[in-house]
Amino acid sequence: METAVPYEPTTASTTPPARYGDPVLYPTAVQHPVMLPAELPPGVEMVTLPGGYRTLAYTHPQPTAPAPAPVVQPVPAWAKTTALLAPTLGGGIAAAGFGISYAAPGLIAMTEALWAAIALIAAGTLAPLILRATRGAGRGRAPVQHVTQNITATGLFGRAVGTINQR
Repeated sequence: METAVPYEPTTASTTPPARYGDPVLYPTAVQHPVMLPAELPPGVEMVTLPGGYRTLAYTHPQPTAPAPAPVVQPVPAWAKTTALLAPTLGGGIAAAGFGISYAAPGLIAMTEALWAAIALIAAGTLAPLILRATRGAGRGRAPVQHVTQNITATGLFGRAVGTINQR
């Protein structure tokens, strides 16, 4: 099937230029390799385009018959129950998050109070042990010295007189 071409086709010149450096008016033709029909991969065919050119193209197979409609099956009861429980579970999680966000400052304060109570208990437990070890209230040690000091003064800027008693 030949179609009329609206322009004059040109052909390449096979003769070289007369002298070196002369311009070549037409480039030499390039021969492209030709594929045999047996070499074409599956799904590729030689097609004719609307402009009359023949080229290789992928073709899609035409469907022969429409697929049968699937049979409608009822929704199982467990799926309905799960679908109804999902928003309830999500709402419960959202409410818990909302409550925790409001309770967070109080929880932080209670945590700090508990740590302070633990520190107080630890100090109350360890203080007697440390004092007993540093005082030296064991056997064979010297008794503790008691010093009594009495100071008396007359007036705001008067001379002070004092006595020191050691027992």
